[in-house]
Amino acid sequence: MGPLPALTEGGLAAPRIGIAGISIESSTFSPHVSGDEAFTIRTGEELIGYYPFLDAGRELREAATWVPLYHGRSLPGGAVDPETYRRMKQAILTAIRAEGPFDGFFFDIHGAMSVIGMQDAEGDLAAAVREALGPDTLISTSMDLHGNVSEVLRDEVDLLTCYRMAPHEDWLNTKERAVWNLLARLRGPHGADPALRRPYKAWVPVPVLLPGEKTSTRLEPARSIYAELPGIEAMEGVVDASVWIGYAWADEPRCQAYVVVMGDDEQLIAREAERVARMFWDAREGFVFVAPTASLDGALEKALAPDAARPYVISDSGDNPTAGGAGDVTWTLGELLARPELTDGSRTTLVASIFDAPAVQAAREAGVGATVTLTAGARVDAGPRGPVQITGRVHSLTDGDPDAGMQAVIAVGGLHAIITERRKPFHHLDDFRMLGLDPESADIVVVKIGYLEPELYGLAADWTLALTPGGVDQDLLRLGHHHLLPGVFPFDTDGAPTLTAHVSRREETHAC
Repeated sequence: MGPLPALTEGGLAAPRIGIAGISIESSTFSPHVSGDEAFTIRTGEELIGYYPFLDAGRELREAATWVPLYHGRSLPGGAVDPETYRRMKQAILTAIRAEGPFDGFFFDIHGAMSVIGMQDAEGDLAAAVREALGPDTLISTSMDLHGNVSEVLRDEVDLLTCYRMAPHEDWLNTKERAVWNLLARLRGPHGADPALRRPYKAWVPVPVLLPGEKTSTRLEPARSIYAELPGIEAMEGVVDASVWIGYAWADEPRCQAYVVVMGDDEQLIAREAERVARMFWDAREGFVFVAPTASLDGALEKALAPDAARPYVISDSGDNPTAGGAGDVTWTLGELLARPELTDGSRTTLVASIFDAPAVQAAREAGVGATVTLTAGARVDAGPRGPVQITGRVHSLTDGDPDAGMQAVIAVGGLHAIITERRKPFHHLDDFRMLGLDPESADIVVVKIGYLEPELYGLAADWTLALTPGGVDQDLLRLGHHHLLPGVFPFDTDGAPTLTAHVSRREETHAC
């Protein structure tokens, strides 16, 4: 991004910019409901402190007067409770009306929030935010590439961008880019003109819906598609270029891929958006899983082979909490406990995790070193398998984790089952080490995740993506989508889309 462009005549020297949003990725196939307890709410100094690029003294901080209003962020989960959404939405609107007016607005969202009873939650929020801000405020939106860009969202905001990496190693860089784009437009020669400071948006929906585990930017064809974006962004007359994969585990008409290119050259942005959209469509059958896949039995066969590399990581993908899974599906743990070669003490297996507060409390009451028999899991998602009974030794008890709360490890021979008080993803080696477990010396590590986050990827001497059941099942066709638009691949393999760009900016719309 580099330094901000110099302030030009007509630009705003110290624009007033508000910050707000709601961020969650939520599966409509998971019975988990994301209520008030799921969200971390940030306001005021805590909110602006969430963005290091807005630290005091930094160029972006000093270029504007920042007004941090309200932001709710949750781990991925099930659809949001309507009352929870209503309260957060109202808090944002009340803050806008109390603290406004604003020249600009940083609208920090995910793009895959589902709310029970709604089919386009971000569109609803964006429309309400626009109404509260008024027609002249410039809105810049940062999103996850697994979000969706509905027509309503497209029309209510002025600038959109999303991650370009999966795994999302560039999440913070993307938010900074959204803010940089906003300030660059406000500082430009038309910064004081609400109409001219808005770039045109070339929007192309691509009727493809694939799981993130098939679209990692580490692999082709996603790697080459995303590699096009910096070059497009560098063209004269272009502001930004983005590709959204879409969110596969919600059953809503907006769920599909999108390409958006923004700029002042209408013909150029339309041409480039259509070109990238065609690349995506043409590559639709070439997307493959990020790792070798197998059933759980198949994955264990590889992991238990005498010559298997250690540690061998198995991705328990169907209940991945960072994709929206409930996190308490017991199917995999039950299968593992039934394997004598995993519980006879001949090897070390770490299994992360299920959440069950009463089970953790039972382990706590027994104490470290005690032998317990407890029932755990499936309190939220009992679909694939009911609660599992575990008899083993309390290996460790660890309190104070901001996500998990109290954590218990139950050792059944060499199998170490991690049970947490609350939902938690296990992405870092220290997540295991803090529990008295050493993932680097383990034979097998089983984690509820899809593609491996960087530390797990570095840990794995080898790994398999296990196609396990749950609310974020990788086999999309067996989930039962009913509300997608016609023609979305791979649910509908007939026909070919036109892939024509819709070019617009607020108060001006046409096909190009």
